[in-house]
Amino acid sequence: MTAVTKDPYSGLQLIELSHEWGHGVPSYPGQADVKMFRGVKHAQHGVLAWKINTVMHTGTHMNAPLHLVQRAKDLAAIAPDRLFGNGVVLGIAKASYGVITARDLESATPSVQEGDVVVIVTGWHHKYSDGLEYYGESPGLSRDAADWLVAKKCRMVAVDTPQVDHPLATSLAGHRGGPTMNRLVGAYKKATGLDPQKEHPHWNIAHKTILQADIPTIEQVGGDVDLLIGKRATFVATPWKFVHGDACPVRLVAMTDPDGTYRIPDGK
Repeated sequence: MTAVTKDPYSGLQLIELSHEWGHGVPSYPGQADVKMFRGVKHAQHGVLAWKINTVMHTGTHMNAPLHLVQRAKDLAAIAPDRLFGNGVVLGIAKASYGVITARDLESATPSVQEGDVVVIVTGWHHKYSDGLEYYGESPGLSRDAADWLVAKKCRMVAVDTPQVDHPLATSLAGHRGGPTMNRLVGAYKKATGLDPQKEHPHWNIAHKTILQADIPTIEQVGGDVDLLIGKRATFVATPWKFVHGDACPVRLVAMTDPDGTYRIPDGK
């Protein structure tokens, strides 16, 4: 598969930033797998139609503010201008249990501009799998990183990790109904020597901070995002217009113009 697709009319280069979605994709610990079967088959009727039972937080997916904020906007209420715009892909490499801080964001290049789409790449998309390491040891944003992104009035925030927050700040560990990964707290203490209650005392604090600011988020960015690390691009995301929807699988695509000559026509 070609990593970069060139539009023959405009010359724009299109780069896929989504993982493939379907039967067998990784699902969060404690949540059911995607279930798919063919309701109608070519051999029977000459038509293919799938029936699907899924949690919406699988694969590359968008979260509406409603996901963590009562009476906030659902997917259907997200304005289209939030789904299309210029932004940056920041390379912020992190090892197991790493924390993405405001200082990391401030020092990353190119600089984030007010109103940007911000895609944060830790390298964790290379570990995408139904694995203990992928879900339990992933990096996550600190509260001050979330505050920094809100202050920049970001249009949208996307990460290549399973969740915006550090896993020790989620129900995967000891917060709200957890742990859904029984081994996680002990493994964290053994690997880091740190107290998770001291280091990550608040439940989903980074994600909630961003969503409270009316900024949609995308988790589990993948595809060919490595091609854009340290670069600016234009992004488009295509979520469902889902009334009362907190999340859904999403296609995220970046566009670049190597010649610097393309402008969107006025449609006349």
